[in-house]
Formats: sequence, structure tokens, C-alpha cells
Amino acid sequence: MSDIETAEQHGYISEQPNLSAQHHDDIRPVPRVSIQGFCLTDQTIQTIERASEDRRMLKAHVKAHMGGIPAAIDFYSQAPTPNLIVIETGESKGSLLSDLDRLAEFCDSGTKVIVIGEINDVSLYRELIHRGVSEYLVAPVDVYQLIGAISSLYSDPQTEPVGRTIAFFGVKGGSGASTVAHNCAWALGRNFETEVVVADLDLPFGTAGLDFNQDPLQGVYEAVSAPERLDETLLDRILSKCSENLSLLAAPASLERTYDYSEKAFEGLVDIMRSCTPQIVLDVPHTWNGWTRNVLVSADEVVIVAEPDLANLRNAKNVVDTLKQLRPNDKLPMLVINRVNVPKRPEIKPDEFATALGLSAPVTIPFDPQLFGTAANNGQMVAEVDAKHATATLFSELAQMVSGRSDGNKVKRNALNSILSKLIRKTA
Repeated sequence: MSDIETAEQHGYISEQPNLSAQHHDDIRPVPRVSIQGFCLTDQTIQTIERASEDRRMLKAHVKAHMGGIPAAIDFYSQAPTPNLIVIETGESKGSLLSDLDRLAEFCDSGTKVIVIGEINDVSLYRELIHRGVSEYLVAPVDVYQLIGAISSLYSDPQTEPVGRTIAFFGVKGGSGASTVAHNCAWALGRNFETEVVVADLDLPFGTAGLDFNQDPLQGVYEAVSAPERLDETLLDRILSKCSENLSLLAAPASLERTYDYSEKAFEGLVDIMRSCTPQIVLDVPHTWNGWTRNVLVSADEVVIVAEPDLANLRNAKNVVDTLKQLRPNDKLPMLVINRVNVPKRPEIKPDEFATALGLSAPVTIPFDPQLFGTAANNGQMVAEVDAKHATATLFSELAQMVSGRSDGNKVKRNALNSILSKLIRKTA
């Protein structure tokens, strides 16, 4: 594919509407690079500032200035250039090319340049690429276009895609988030035939080992206790194989020691897993401290699990509001309502529960102590106990949603909703 075709495909030389965050889940995190922008408009400088606050740009060092190309030439005539320069221009084609030639005199070897301009012209794009410009974006540029363009400059197309992290978090203790996470992970591995790693981050009380009927000698504790030794080789050694496509990084589930970790203690582990595993399911314990918050903020997808009562609603509202602030450019968490229709228990209707949070409830799991109890006692997943059960289908549906892959099978989803409605009415 030519540079021009690539540019047209990604929308860099044609105007396109702003897209929601859910269509940009495949944008890779930007590495630790220095980025400086020289802008002409307040809108562009605000876009760069918003991009710098996005979770995918947290490792990058970003500064934005006003003044466009003249300010950049003046600045770099006395200072070394960063890894990447973002330039906004409103000039004609001839003036733009001339000014870029002057800027090139001060650019260090290896510096990349992104130009943001008003001219939507393929010949200009070809000329800029020929002169060494890394990318050309047509103004106005939104946050996702900018992050995507920067990310693509530092992503080797020959490497495997960076793994997708899915964090499951129960808004109240005992809401069943771990059970949901483990069954979803199992469905991901089985349905998509892709490698999945479950990381049980509840070090003192984790249940993944029991749920998958595993008793490994090493796991999460060994990975985070020696970060200087952690690499793909060590990770492979401490992973426990649960099925053909599913591996487990188990928690010690022991009280012999305390587990007081710093805010970024799990970053290295997650980065290593992302480098070698397509799907990572993070079973995050119900606690709130620096590292749990950091794990939730940096995850590609957050799934919150709640039961339909007032305490869960209050906690879920706090979690959703906090994540809105910490993840302003990401889509909202996915809501799973668990243990619906417990006999004789007053409950908030699932639709009302979701509406109060400003979310939808795409997956609602009915109360079924016989099914889940049997699975837990046997160290099995729900689908292993009864593959044809409606709840097993629900976990397959959830796996489809969190996988990051499109799902056009709406007929199947409508049928599933019909089955679920009948099941809920039956258990009521």
C-alpha cells in the first residue's frame, strides 16, 4: 500500500467527523518520547494538552507552544530538537515547504515531524513525505487523530499487536467480580482461540487458583517482588497453564506476609504481559489504593460488577464518576449486574440501576446458586458444567463485547436477550 493510500485510509488527508473513544481502542500506548508542539490556534494547543493527559500518552513528555513554524525555528536555533515536533501552519503550499526547509536545518537526526495544516491536497502530502515529514493531518484535528498519528510513528508494523488489558472490578465485596472475570477469560480463550492470561491481583485472598483448579508454586507475587528480573522468560516460567489458550498468573492467597505495594508496582508486569499476550484479564480486588487505581486507569477496558442493591449502586456511582475524571478520553466502564432475582431480596431493577449510572447493562446474570456452586466446588467454569446453559451463553456474549472485536450478529444478541428474560422470569 502506498503512502497516499495509507493516508487516505487513516483519514489524514481528508476531513472526517470526530469518532468516539470506542473506535480507538486499538491505539497503542506511546513510548517515553519527548514531544513539542508549535501551534497557531487555541483549539490545536488545547487538543495537544488533552492528548498529553490521555492514558496512552502518560509516558511521553509533552510541551505545547504558540507561534507555529517561525517560533519553532527560533526555538531550535538555540536548543536541541525533541523526538517529535508537531507543527501547525496556515501558510500556502510554497511558503510551507520553504519554512520546513529552514526548520530542517536545525533538526537533529532522528527527529520526526507532524504537520497540521488547512490544505487538503494529496500532492502536498506527497511532497511533505518526500521531504521527510512523518505525517500530515488536516485541521481541525481531534484528540484521537493526534494520538493515533503519534502512536503509529513509534509502532513497528512487523511486531505483534500490543495486548489488550481488561480489568474487572467489583464495586462491593462479594459481588462476584472474580467469578465473572474468570468465566469471561475462559470464554475468550475458547471462542476466539487466542492466548489469554488471567492475572489474579488479589494477593492475600485471590480465588483464581481455586476456580481453575490450579495450585501453582509461583505467580503474581514473584513477578512484582523482583521487577528487575521480570521479563518474558520469567513470566513464561511462573504462568500456570489452565487450558490450551488460557494461562493463569495466580495469587499466593496467603497471609504469611503483607502486600503493601507502591502506586506503579504492577506497571512493569502489565507491560510485559502486553508485549507477549493478546488478551490480559486483570482480576482487581475490591480495595482502593494507589496501585488499584493505577491499574484501572491504565486498562484498555474496565468492567465493573455490581449486585442490584442500594450499597452497590452508591459504590458504582462513585467508581464511574471517578473513572470519568481519570479517563476523560476513554469510553465509560462496562456494567455487569450479577446475582439478579435472589429470592425474597428487595432489588433495584437492572434497567433503573444502569440508568442511575448513565450506563447500559448489556449483561445481567441471574442468581443460580446450584450452577455457580457446582462450578466453584469442582474448579470449573460455568460452561464446563453446562455448556448449553443460558448463563454460559451470557459469558460468551460478554467475552465478545470486551474482546475489542466487532460483533455484527445482532440476531444472536436479540435471541440471547429473549432467553435471558425467560430465565429471569422463571427464577423470579
